[in-house]
Amino acid sequence: YSSAEYHGDIYDQVAPAIESRKMDCECVGGGRIRHEPDKKSILVYGYSQGYGKADHGITVELLKKKYSDYASITYSNDGY
Repeated sequence: YSSAEYHGDIYDQVAPAIESRKMDCECVGGGRIRHEPDKKSILVYGYSQGYGKADHGITVELLKKKYSDYASITYSNDGY
């Protein structure tokens, strides 16, 4: 979704596919992810101007399951 400028742009793209499967969806916040594969490092930070801050702790736990071999997967509530 690199072409999306805002979280709402991504939501508008994915919501119809989710809802067509008779599931509900809601954007509960946003943020950014800095992924450095060569360093095996991921940082989740920031917030969405339109949706506020997501629970980055949940995001980190999901990422740790996917990238279990990474040295660092953390979050910060600072930044935009």
